[in-house]
Amino acid sequence: MSLSFVARVARFSGRWQASIAKLATDASDCRGFVLGFIAVHALLWTVILTLLKAAQDIHFDVAEAFGWGQSYLLGYGKHPPLSGWVAGLWFSVFPTTDWATYALAMTVVGVGMLICWMIALRVVDRRRAFFVLVMLALYPIFNFKGFKYNPDLLQLVTLPLVVLAYLDAFDKRTVRSGVWLGIACALALLTKYWALTMIGAIGIAALVHPARTAFLRSPAPWVAIVAMAVAMVPHVAWLAQVDFLPLSYAEDTYALSTRAEALTFVRGYIAHNIALLAVPLVLSAVVLVWGRWRSVLIADPTSCAGARLARPDMRRAQAINVWIIQAVVAIGPPLGAIAFAVHIKTDWGISLFFLVPLCLMAIPALPVQRVALPKILSVWLMISLLTLAASPLIASYTMPRKSAADYRTGARSELAADLTAAWHRRFHRRWSIVVGTTAIGQPMTFYSPDHPTTLSPNEKWPSGLASPAAARALGFVGICDPNDDRFQSCEAWMRSHAGGAEHIVMPTHRVFRGRVGPRTDWSVYFVSPQAADSP
Repeated sequence: MSLSFVARVARFSGRWQASIAKLATDASDCRGFVLGFIAVHALLWTVILTLLKAAQDIHFDVAEAFGWGQSYLLGYGKHPPLSGWVAGLWFSVFPTTDWATYALAMTVVGVGMLICWMIALRVVDRRRAFFVLVMLALYPIFNFKGFKYNPDLLQLVTLPLVVLAYLDAFDKRTVRSGVWLGIACALALLTKYWALTMIGAIGIAALVHPARTAFLRSPAPWVAIVAMAVAMVPHVAWLAQVDFLPLSYAEDTYALSTRAEALTFVRGYIAHNIALLAVPLVLSAVVLVWGRWRSVLIADPTSCAGARLARPDMRRAQAINVWIIQAVVAIGPPLGAIAFAVHIKTDWGISLFFLVPLCLMAIPALPVQRVALPKILSVWLMISLLTLAASPLIASYTMPRKSAADYRTGARSELAADLTAAWHRRFHRRWSIVVGTTAIGQPMTFYSPDHPTTLSPNEKWPSGLASPAAARALGFVGICDPNDDRFQSCEAWMRSHAGGAEHIVMPTHRVFRGRVGPRTDWSVYFVSPQAADSP
């Protein structure tokens, strides 16, 4: 009886594996299957992140993007406008709740995964393309690290779109493909100027590729340059109007005094990104080795001819493009950071390594059997479900260990609710403006039902959404965080600009599943409105 049960399980497993392999590789089924997998990944990880971070507030980058999205400007001081526009459109449909921010992040990740699969199909066969897709689903950038919607994360859509448009233009060499490439490059630049790394990489690929002559003699690359320039005209006009404020922000924030300092950050950047890449690479290596072992010892139902492998359908010309692009964006930024003494943040690598799985799968000598597809899918499912089960425990365990200085457990959502109620008791009108650093002001914008606009004191690159004159007319709540190293400068600004304000100390703390978080005593200033009514 036990042998019969084992045999039935083995037959079921074989049929299941064969079905997965067929769905992932069949020309008529693969698109729907891929879309379904991506949708399940995005939904499952939205739930995981919501549970995992239930004791935390959202990151202030996410709140900042929400604040930008309240007005559709051509730029927001520090960054180009696309991430704010996307957030504005998203929250015009979804509520301002934590889960909606994680759903936005996972939707961005899902769209990026779909584009990466489309890129893979231009280089390798459907079998390898699906393997690439699941490798990306295992890459922490596309799950754990993908919780924070900001311009860096949005580049997981726009930079793959640039690569896809380039591969299309390289193939077709038409005016139309050039227009699409130019638009893709403009969208990437409107997300973050860091996209110049990817645009430069495709430029280098076009110049050094063995088949470069046919591409460079076609209208595609030249039309792309013109289309990109035309699409960027409104934003460039805005840049000139604000005296190139985002460039000043970048210089003030990331310029270092010596190359030795830059080298320290480069080491951290490299180590961080290698560690993240190691997750999908090691898991994939285990699956591939496991698949080869089984094909030798067991007649596998998902193998077309026992241990023999089908010859992969490779497109060497496009593989060369992908290898060149990935090499340039992997090597160029660290070298540039050292040469120009720039603080290279680890998060800047979020958008630069999505081609690594494809670079490996594009090696013809690397065997990828059909059995590897259900195996790697099973690994993804097991990790996701285990994380889902552990998420509530992790949330409870980590909450009390965080300090009051941590933005995640500093009870900013509770502060927003308390301040909104206090403002309405005093002035019986909408709270329009909050004055504070990005880390404290932007969460007020997100969590308060009034969604006040943030004005950051002593900031040289304002978003353009609020001004000191508007703050004086409409009144404001000023907040200084005693755990912030800019507390004294914040208090000085309040003394200078909040004359006659009501000053109080407002304590907050978080209670999560019976556990009391750290207390923060916020220094709060209520400045009464001068205008007859707020907008």
